[in-house]
Amino acid sequence: MTSREPLLIVVAGPTASGKTALAITLATHFQTEIISADSRQFYREMTICTAVPSEVELACAKHHFVQHISIHDPYNVSRYETDALKILENLFQRKQVVIMAGGSGLYIDAVCRGIDELPDPDPELRRELKQELADNGIQSLRDKLRIVDPDYYQMVDAANPVRLIRALEVCITTGKPFSSLRNQQPEKRPFRILKIGLSVPRDLLNQRIHQRVDEMVRNGLVEEARALLPFRRLNALNTVGYRELFDFFDGKISLQQAIADIKTHTRRYAKRQMTWFKKDDEITWFSPEEPSAILNYVLESH
Repeated sequence: MTSREPLLIVVAGPTASGKTALAITLATHFQTEIISADSRQFYREMTICTAVPSEVELACAKHHFVQHISIHDPYNVSRYETDALKILENLFQRKQVVIMAGGSGLYIDAVCRGIDELPDPDPELRRELKQELADNGIQSLRDKLRIVDPDYYQMVDAANPVRLIRALEVCITTGKPFSSLRNQQPEKRPFRILKIGLSVPRDLLNQRIHQRVDEMVRNGLVEEARALLPFRRLNALNTVGYRELFDFFDGKISLQQAIADIKTHTRRYAKRQMTWFKKDDEITWFSPEEPSAILNYVLESH
């Protein structure tokens, strides 16, 4: 090390791009631990759908924030920021390098830059937006957000009404785009940050996504979703993989269509992830097929 200031290596990229494998490679080299920044992997009841690291992978390096809470526990990015910084403080007392890996850009930004204090939700406004959702459907919320904040519209999970409503609340309350109020002044952190992004050609990434979904189905995704059906209204379950299967259980679509929809929506999710990450000029991009080049880059950078 050329500096005594500890280093956080961030491994970012879309779903199915190989983040877990690279994070383990780096953690093994530096004999350190991994902090997950994949908000879908936080919940202990959700395993197959969220592609949590396997037991073998977890045994290779200690992971934090993998299935550490229940779907019934309230959790948000602000709490994650606090929890992750506390763990980093402890880890940096005995490790010079720590790895953070995940595809949730908002959660990565929270740790690296901090999150701005956004206005508390107005109860009446929230009721109005929820009523609009009930009366006119989720497309009406999407249309509103596309007008008032086209930048955030390109990043948000457009199938998640909770995030749509929250963004609209901020836009309407402040009169400013939600995207303009986030992370304007980065917080000074007591560690250096090196960001690595994994980029996979679109056709190849789509192929990997399709293969992963098929493997999830073989491993029991349908059964996992059925067991969680009684809790479908919880925000944690409002995610790709479960939503489509819940429609199948409701008799709205066939199982074959549900699986096809999961693949389609996962591809769209990966595209939104890349839209988010491509706006971060601190990320240096690599192919996941070149771990040696990535390791050399890390060694040269510090």
